[in-house]
Amino acid sequence: MFDYIVIGGGSAGCVLAGRLSEDPALRVCLLEAGGSDASVLIHCPGGLAVMAKFELNGWGQRTTPQPGLHGRQGYQPRGKVLGGSSSINAMIYARGQPADYDHWAAQGNPGWAWQDVLPYFKRSEHNERGADAWHGQGGPLNVMDLRSPNPVAQQFVEAGVQAGELRNGDFNGPSQEGVGMYQVTHKNGERFSAAKAYLTPHLARPNLRVITGARATRIVLEGRRAVGVEYEQGGVRQTLRCSREVLLAAGALLSPQLLMLSGIGPGEHLRQQGIAVAHDLPGVGMHLHDHVDVVQVMDAPGVYDLFGLSIPGAGRLLRGVAEWRRARSGMLTTNFAESGGFIKSRPEEAAPDLQLHFVIGKLVDHGRKTVLGHGYSCHVCLLQPKSRGSVRLASRDPQALPLVDPNFLGDADDVQRLVRGVRRMRHILAQPALAQYGARESKASAGARSDAEIEQFVRNYADTIYHPVGSCRMGPGPLDVVDAQLRVHGMSGLRVVDASIMPRIVSGNTNAPTVMIAEKAVDLLRAAP
Repeated sequence: MFDYIVIGGGSAGCVLAGRLSEDPALRVCLLEAGGSDASVLIHCPGGLAVMAKFELNGWGQRTTPQPGLHGRQGYQPRGKVLGGSSSINAMIYARGQPADYDHWAAQGNPGWAWQDVLPYFKRSEHNERGADAWHGQGGPLNVMDLRSPNPVAQQFVEAGVQAGELRNGDFNGPSQEGVGMYQVTHKNGERFSAAKAYLTPHLARPNLRVITGARATRIVLEGRRAVGVEYEQGGVRQTLRCSREVLLAAGALLSPQLLMLSGIGPGEHLRQQGIAVAHDLPGVGMHLHDHVDVVQVMDAPGVYDLFGLSIPGAGRLLRGVAEWRRARSGMLTTNFAESGGFIKSRPEEAAPDLQLHFVIGKLVDHGRKTVLGHGYSCHVCLLQPKSRGSVRLASRDPQALPLVDPNFLGDADDVQRLVRGVRRMRHILAQPALAQYGARESKASAGARSDAEIEQFVRNYADTIYHPVGSCRMGPGPLDVVDAQLRVHGMSGLRVVDASIMPRIVSGNTNAPTVMIAEKAVDLLRAAP
C-alpha cells in the first residue's frame, strides 16, 4: 500500500515522485512504461540526432491522416523512458509569455496567473547565470547557456537583427520578443532531464519505489474514487493500491487514453468500445492542440562547421566524439536548435505569434531521412494555433496506441499566419550575416513564392514541433476535465498533472511549463486535507 501512485515517469511524473518522497512519512510509487535512461545517446546532447533518426526511446505514435496536411499522417514522438520526453527533446528552456498564464486564470482557474506560477518556475530552476526577479538558483533543474555554441547559429542572431528584429539575451526575462541563443537544460555538457534533476538522485530513498517496464492499463476505481492502478509488466498484470491519490502524468496523448480505458470519458465513445462507463466526462480527449511548424532547409556545401554527411564532416564528428568523452565540450554538446526567436507575423500583432528554431544541419522529416552534404534549417512555428483536435481510443486494448488527431491547419487563421511566417523567416535567412555562407534554399520550398504556393508548401511539409497539450483541459466548464486543483471533475483521489491540463498552449516550448505544473501540484497535494 502506497500513499501516492504516479503514472508516468516523464517531466511531470519525475517532479511528483521526487518532491513527494522528500517527506519520509509518505510512500510513493512511480510507474514508467519505458526503461531506464542509461543510454549514452540520452546523456550526450548530440545523441538526439540518432534517437530521432531511429525513433529510439519513444512510443512510435502517429496522428490520424490530417486533411489540413493533404492527408498526411504526422509524427508524434513521445518519450518512453525515465524522464519521458525530457530525455529525448531538444532541451530548450522556454516558459512562454506571462499573458499565457493570465489567460489560464481568466478562464476560471484561480492560482494559475503569471504571478502565481512564477515562483514555481524559480523553485524548479538552477540558472547558471544567477538568480534575479525572473530566475532561480538552487532548484533541481539545471539551466545554462550552450557550452560550445556553433558560430553559424550565432550568425542567425545577427541576421535576425539585420532584418529588424530585436536582440534578446533572455527569452525568459522581462520580454520574450526578439532573436537570440536559447538556454538549455544541460549540466556539465550533458542533457539534464527531469529524471536526472528530480528522480535519479533519490532512488535510494526507502519510501520511493520506481517500477520501469510497467504500462498502466487501468485506474482501479471504487465507485467514484481512485484507489489504485493496474499495470502490465513482462506480460503479467499486477495491481497496486494507494491510500491518498492516483496522480496521472502520462502526457497529453496517454493520460486521456488511460482515463477512457478506466471508464472515465465521453460515455457514448466508451460504450462503442465496449467499456463500462464509470463517469461520463465528455471533455476527456477533447481540445487537443499542438504547435504546428514548417521547416525551410538551406544547402551550404563546404560549410563544415555545420552537421552533415561528408568525408570532412565525418572526420569532424569523430573528433567531436573524442572531445565530448574527454571534456564534455565541443560539437556534441549541441541541442541542434541552438538559436531562434519569438517574432510577429505582422507589426500590428500585440505579441509574438511565431517562434523560430535555427538548426545547424539540414533537417528533413524530423531528422529521420539521411541527407548528403552540409547546410542549415529554420523552423517557423505558430505559437497560438486556433485549430483543436482530439484523442480517442483505437480499441479497448490497453496496448493499442490511441487515435491522435491534432486537426493541424483546420482553422484558416493558422494557415495565414504560417504563410506570413515563412515570408518573415525567408527574409531573415537572406540577410548578410547568413548570406556569407552562400547557402541555397532547397527545392521543397524554393519555388514557393506567392501566398498560394507558400500555402501548398506548408500543407505539404508542416508537422508537429512536439508540444501536444489540452486533452484533459483545466477549467470549471462542462467540457473541462480537471479543476484548478488538478482534480478530475466528479472523482476523488485522482488528479491529472501534465501538459494535457493546459487550457491553452503556452507561447513556447512546453517542457519548462510542464515541470512548473508539477511543482505547483506538489504544493496542492501538500495542502490537501
